[in-house]
Amino acid sequence: MNTVKIKSALISVYYKDGLEPLVRELQKQGVTFYSTGGTQDFLEKLGVEVVPVENVTDYPSIFGGRVKTLHPKIFGGILHRRGHEQDQQELRHFQIPALDLVIVDLYPFEETVASGAAVEDIIEKIDIGGISLIRAAAKNFQDVLIVSNREQYGEVVELLQAKDGSTDLSDRKRFAAKAFDVSSHYDTHIFNHLSKEQELAPAFKQSERTSQALRYGENPHQAGTFYGNLDQLFDKLNGKELSYNNLVDVDAAVLLMAEFSDQPAVAILKHTNACGVAVADSLHQAYLNALACDPVSAFGGVIIANKTIDLATAQELNKLFFEVLIAPEFDQDALELLKSKKNRILLRQKPVQLPAKLFKTLLNGVIEQDKDLATETAKEFKTATNRAPSPEEVEGLEFALKVCKHTKSNTIVLAKGNQLLASGVGQTSRVDALRQAIEKARSFGFDLQGAVMASDAFFPFPDCVTIAAEAGITAVVQPGGSIKDQDSIDACNERNLAMVVTGVRHFKH
Repeated sequence: MNTVKIKSALISVYYKDGLEPLVRELQKQGVTFYSTGGTQDFLEKLGVEVVPVENVTDYPSIFGGRVKTLHPKIFGGILHRRGHEQDQQELRHFQIPALDLVIVDLYPFEETVASGAAVEDIIEKIDIGGISLIRAAAKNFQDVLIVSNREQYGEVVELLQAKDGSTDLSDRKRFAAKAFDVSSHYDTHIFNHLSKEQELAPAFKQSERTSQALRYGENPHQAGTFYGNLDQLFDKLNGKELSYNNLVDVDAAVLLMAEFSDQPAVAILKHTNACGVAVADSLHQAYLNALACDPVSAFGGVIIANKTIDLATAQELNKLFFEVLIAPEFDQDALELLKSKKNRILLRQKPVQLPAKLFKTLLNGVIEQDKDLATETAKEFKTATNRAPSPEEVEGLEFALKVCKHTKSNTIVLAKGNQLLASGVGQTSRVDALRQAIEKARSFGFDLQGAVMASDAFFPFPDCVTIAAEAGITAVVQPGGSIKDQDSIDACNERNLAMVVTGVRHFKH
């Protein structure tokens, strides 16, 4: 078991909260304390006798505190091997005190960057001594216990109480692994901050230490874990825990709703695709219009709104079984009504800036890309046909393109005004996507006469615009770029359709 009795401890921490109970337990065990600066002052105010590090090294803290513990007598006390005769001889010869426990945390680099601090302040929060102590103690886990985070204090107190001030090899190895988690996370954030806008060789580095186990992954036979802090994004007001599939749909919903900020808007999603989207003068009407798009698929879906959920909207929502509802706020009477079903997940969305990069595992690696932040409006539309779209058609085209951008390829989106009529989702051909959308719109009673169509990519053949014209569609938006663009343009001109091109493709796989 390689049990080690803790006789000495080096403590040097930035955050002092929560430290006292651990110090008191070490006091009971008769441990000798070594410390520096503010931590030394803190311990002495507790009535603890402390050996200043300067007394060991014969050097004061220098360079504004940049160098305090970086000395062979400190690192020798941590790194020497207890069962190695040569190490023991050198320890005695150089009068180096053995250190059995190191309690160190790191300067708040992430927090300082997030606060918008000046460059000089950020640089000063790059820890040198602390991270060196952590790595040294973690490397020598055969003999030394490293405590690298204030969240570990309670666990260490329980450990010392249970084992009479001693630790086993398994304890020290576990805390060493935690220490390297702390150090690797810290270095990753420093690298990512300093490498922004630098011409460096590409390197993928991400670190997220907050996690929660999910009930399972996409299916019950798959384990799942979410790495991230959902509390930064949402206040969970009601319901069961979010599942893997819930989270995937919530992500898609948040990205889609980011396209709509001014007028009240509601989107209903199922398996990451919108089955209903609408913008209206009131949130109540926007929800009714969104639900009308496909009330069948809306069952068990994820719903997102960009305005406060009022009672009238909540009363309509309460008639539908859905998994998750996301909104920036809820009126109290609306919230009480919606909370009547205990498993219904209600999320209050916080105004947090999401990352501009997306990545996922692929084969034996990771693929990363910029988030698709392009959204074309009338300003970017270039009329390709003899007839330009009317103002009403332009409004519909802008709306349809926003939805199309967030729908799985191949896709065709049909809309009228600010309401989704139907979409063809994830089809292997664009013709199939269009036919699926037309059939679906008609099945829910929509008249496609005067509707508009958005495509996520160009038309290599005129078949889609021909089918669209026959269904009553009068205007089309697409990126263009096919060597046969003119065929589709000619087909539109023959049928008096307006076509605009954007020059931007929006594949979504």
